Amino acid sequence: MRTKKMLVVMLCVFAVTATQSFASTLADVKAKGYLTLGVSEGVPGFSIPDSTGRWVGFDVDMGRAVAAAVLGDAEKMKFVPLTSKQKIVAVSSGQVDITSRTTTWTMKRDAKQGVDFTFVVFYDGQGFMVPSKSGVTSAKQLDGATVCVTSGTTTELNLADFARANNLKIEAVVFDGKKEAFNAYTSGRCDAFTTDVSQLASLRTTVADPKSHVILPEIISKEPLSPLVRHGDNQWKDIVFWVIDGLVAAEEYGVTQENVLKIKKETKNPVIQRMLGVTGDVGGFLGLDKDWLVRAIQAVGNYGEIYNRHFGPGTKLKIPRGLNRQWKQGGLLYAMPIR
Repeated sequence: MRTKKMLVVMLCVFAVTATQSFASTLADVKAKGYLTLGVSEGVPGFSIPDSTGRWVGFDVDMGRAVAAAVLGDAEKMKFVPLTSKQKIVAVSSGQVDITSRTTTWTMKRDAKQGVDFTFVVFYDGQGFMVPSKSGVTSAKQLDGATVCVTSGTTTELNLADFARANNLKIEAVVFDGKKEAFNAYTSGRCDAFTTDVSQLASLRTTVADPKSHVILPEIISKEPLSPLVRHGDNQWKDIVFWVIDGLVAAEEYGVTQENVLKIKKETKNPVIQRMLGVTGDVGGFLGLDKDWLVRAIQAVGNYGEIYNRHFGPGTKLKIPRGLNRQWKQGGLLYAMPIR
């Protein structure tokens, strides 16, 4: 009997210890009063400091939406620039609350590296950039070429797979950071540079003459980009997922940064009423109040507004929505029901 009681006590201690080891990120964020966001070292359109030093970009706005929903203020943020090698461990170790940094959702990362992915915010694919003067018009002409690539990324493996599949001899020149790899390419150290197509378009805007570099037509991989959180805190994962889902749903239902309060006051649509906290208490499912999504939309707008702000026709990047269109427009964006 004594042995049985000791076993019960040990199991209870283990349960408490396990719970403590996965302390609530929500509680931690509220206690410190700000959200710590892992971002890139500087990729225009996604995350980069502006002329005043303020971080801006598509990935940044996803983090600001969460801060607004959780803390009531999208400016209560601390930004931690991360290299490709750092982005996973920074989350799993608790250095950051979220990494929102052009990170591809893969099985290994999700199942073996102590992180959970949340919501695919950008459907991308890997491509190649070459100097316009090279005359290369297809990635299949890169036989014998040197290609600058970042280590610790899906990009490196995809490059090797592409070379083997097409019987090409490609020499990968590997660098720890994307900026380092891109600078090596532009200085002539490599014949080509490879990364996600969106980032190729982004980095091309940083050179003196963008037209001197061309992005080849082949897309050699699927790169679903998603913010990630530490594995084991289901509540925090749910919060990040549903905040982003709410931004996608807001675009679908025509709720914008400008009209969200007016729609909240006047709408008779029961779906929108639930989303905006007029009826029900979906925020309570997450441990948040009824205005969680209203604050997020007020802070950064809906998904379409965020996309257009950083990638739309009025920007240098001008990246077509493509697969990142709403499902009703032939894209892959599909908001889960908020109910």
